[in-house]
Amino acid sequence: MYWELNADLATRHTMGCPARGERMVSVTNIGDIRRVLSELRATSSPVFVLGGGSNVVFASDFPGAVIKMENRGVNVEASDSGGDIVRTAAGENWHEFVWWTLERGYVGLENLALIPGTVGAAPIQNIGAYGVELKDRLHSVRAIHMDTLEERAFSLPECRFGYRDSYFKSEPGRRWLIWEVAFRLSADAPLVLEYAELRRRWESAGAPGDASAVAKLVEAIRAEKLPNPAQVPNSGSFFKNPVVSGAHFLALSEKFPEIVSFPLADGSRKLAAGWLIQACGWKGFLENGVGVYPKQALVLINPGHKSGGEVKMLASRIQASVEERFGVSLEVEPLIL
Repeated sequence: MYWELNADLATRHTMGCPARGERMVSVTNIGDIRRVLSELRATSSPVFVLGGGSNVVFASDFPGAVIKMENRGVNVEASDSGGDIVRTAAGENWHEFVWWTLERGYVGLENLALIPGTVGAAPIQNIGAYGVELKDRLHSVRAIHMDTLEERAFSLPECRFGYRDSYFKSEPGRRWLIWEVAFRLSADAPLVLEYAELRRRWESAGAPGDASAVAKLVEAIRAEKLPNPAQVPNSGSFFKNPVVSGAHFLALSEKFPEIVSFPLADGSRKLAAGWLIQACGWKGFLENGVGVYPKQALVLINPGHKSGGEVKMLASRIQASVEERFGVSLEVEPLIL
């Protein structure tokens, strides 16, 4: 364990923006984490915990300490009527972990295949796709407080999950470093096929009953819609799907009958941010090396490896045009530093 000074952050986040960290250290176990945090307690240096870098954009150099999560390991606890408890180190690659569970007969994470990033970042964002969110499968989160070094387990309710949100995105929650995530999984959970495109492909494939087949269908859909960060720098979905009141949606649907939305239980509507952005003419836009993916307007791309400031500027222009045309505010999904 050693500190890397003037660390290159461009290669450590998937948007690929040029940036440097004052210093960075990789941690591989809870002992490393305790030692690093103990050392940092004596300083006033800002601290940022970095996983796979798929949900962060460095808009400038980071003037502090970056802790790179590299701990590994998966363990299964005794099963009960609700399924096995599968405990996973935060530094594990999310997609590889999903396939680890599938290869051992577990059902439940297949809809979340091919989402980039690490396991430790997954609960912060409450990642979700094709009808499943992380909160639907989570058992608990183990974390250590970066100031007090207190260690504790957060139960499912204590994580306060919302749409792409959790306690760990709040101001007090950001001071907790997640080092392990536990899931409750079983071999006989039902497949979730509510998402229309996934169901169509599943039916076309002969309605396979195993979760691995569903994961492969999810991978195919994602590969067609979303660019591979290794080939085209991006942070995945750059904006959250906005939620509007029933009255607001009614007014919008009268003016824009083709608007794409999803009804929610409380009568509000979740709008497809990608549709709103495309309707404003941004899909396929490219200027000075920064743009919008031609196959999915929800994704901002950085093929020119431009600064995070330029990415942020494009996002602001998109937000302003959607607000002007639809009266809808788009919220940025990745963290911009």
